[in-house]
This record gives sequence, structure tokens and C-alpha cells, in this order.
Amino acid sequence: MLKGRTGKRDEFWPLREVSLTVNPGEILGIIGANGAGKSTLLKVIAGIIPPSVGSVVVRGRIAPLIELGAGFDPYLTGRENVFLYGSLLGFSQKELEKRFDRIVQFAELEEFIDGPLMNYSVVMSARLGFAIATDVEPDLLLIDELFSVGDAAFQVKCEGRMETFTAKGVTILLVSHDLKLIQDTCHRTLCLH
Repeated sequence: MLKGRTGKRDEFWPLREVSLTVNPGEILGIIGANGAGKSTLLKVIAGIIPPSVGSVVVRGRIAPLIELGAGFDPYLTGRENVFLYGSLLGFSQKELEKRFDRIVQFAELEEFIDGPLMNYSVVMSARLGFAIATDVEPDLLLIDELFSVGDAAFQVKCEGRMETFTAKGVTILLVSHDLKLIQDTCHRTLCLH
């Protein structure tokens, strides 16, 4: 609820009357101005925010690449955060132990993994979050403005990982302000106003 100039409370709905179906293996771009509800839509689909009305039906395993590292604890080491964040994404301790070296190598953080996350740069934390979240076999991948997690070489690695998901027929919802990326990557585009 927001208070207007009249002192009355006005309702604010970040999303209203949104209905969509995305087919298996499809890449759907989601665009719109800041505040249009793009990130909120992904959070509702991921189950992070429950819908006030209506419902969301998702079939299969979701990998949300939204606010990478949102579950990180800055006082824990990178190693400890792999297990913390991984558990929030639904991985078991045993699965994370098997994936650990691969995650750290992808993030290129071998020499820093046992240091506290508070000493990591924003980019290092994002790279670790991306490496954990994408070391999965999802049916649905939710990506929110992701391709800014590092230098050009790391962005190429990220794009390569996305291509492997595409080749496996993973359904992808991609939020971006980069219209060229949307045009080059997506089968369809949803514009939120």
C-alpha cells in the first residue's frame, strides 16, 4: 500500500493480469521499462514471492539466476557459501561435494575460495553465484540481467553455458534491457508495461 497526496492509500500492483505459457525448449525474452515487473515476474515463477491472486504452474526443476548470491553470508568463506547457497537451490550436501571443484573452477576462484566472502568483489561474488546456480540440470532456467558478471572472457563462458542449456532443450526466461541479446537469443518476447 502506498499513501497518495490525498492521504488515502492506493494499491500498487507490480504485476496484474499476467498470463503466459512457455513451451519446453523455448527461450522467452522479457522486456520493459524499469519498474514494469520483470524481476517480480521471475520471482513469482521461482516461488520466491507468492502470487497475491492466481497461480503459477511449473513443471520440472527450476534454476533461478535472480539476484545471484542473494543467499550468501558475507561472514562465511566462499567454500561455506557454496554449500549454503547450493542448499537453498535444493542441492544435497552429497551433490554439492561432487560439484564443488567444478563450481570453483568455473568461477575461477580457486585461490580465494577459503577466504571470507566479505573480502570478495561484487563481480567475484556474482561469478560464484552464477557457477553454483548453473551447475544444475534444470527444466526451466530463469535469468535476470545476468550477462554482466565479469570481464569479457567470463561473459563468453557464461554464454557458452547458456548454449549448453539451449542444446539440451531447457526452457529459458530471459529478462534483459539488452535488446540485441533478446533479439539474437529469444524465440518470442513478452513486453511488460
